Amino acid sequence: MLVIGIAGGSGSGKTTVVKALCRELGERVTVISQDSYYNDMSHCTEEERRVYNFDHPDSIDWDLLCSNLKSLKEGRAADQPVYSFITCARSATETVRLEPADVIIIEGILIFTCEKLRDQMDIKVFVDADDDDRLMRVMVRDIAERGKDIFWVIERYTRTVKPMYLKFIEPSKRYADLIIPQGGHNKIAIGMVCDTIERSLTR
Repeated sequence: MLVIGIAGGSGSGKTTVVKALCRELGERVTVISQDSYYNDMSHCTEEERRVYNFDHPDSIDWDLLCSNLKSLKEGRAADQPVYSFITCARSATETVRLEPADVIIIEGILIFTCEKLRDQMDIKVFVDADDDDRLMRVMVRDIAERGKDIFWVIERYTRTVKPMYLKFIEPSKRYADLIIPQGGHNKIAIGMVCDTIERSLTR
């Protein structure tokens, strides 16, 4: 089994890279999304949810994420939470069943900031992209998929996304074994990652 971490700032193209790897690997891959492990905010007020810092490492339930990864590495299935960015809450009744596979991909902006999780990865990939490109992708995603308005997106980007990127995410790039510039549009780099995975699986 090979565990691959794919990190990078919000809107850097991580999802595009993950989808490309999944197309190449097919049924041999299971994907764990960091976004599913945000702390449940259902007990908080609307104002508390609005100002919550989703870009700080403390916003993630690392214990559960690491526990689920450990189960998969031991050949046991795990239940990934279902998290809503509209309500900022985990589903109380629904989970996603994760099955062991030849390749486990962990994807998320903060995954390299957790040493316990980082130590379980065999290959660490950082997806890099220009700030302007990332901001545009974040705007489209948050408005279209998360029900936010443009003023909320800009306020959040200024208040937490950019400062936390500079404080936590960009510095975590030093842990990467591979860096993919130009985000998910770099087909040559993505192809190199695929080749590296294939070689590692056949050893």
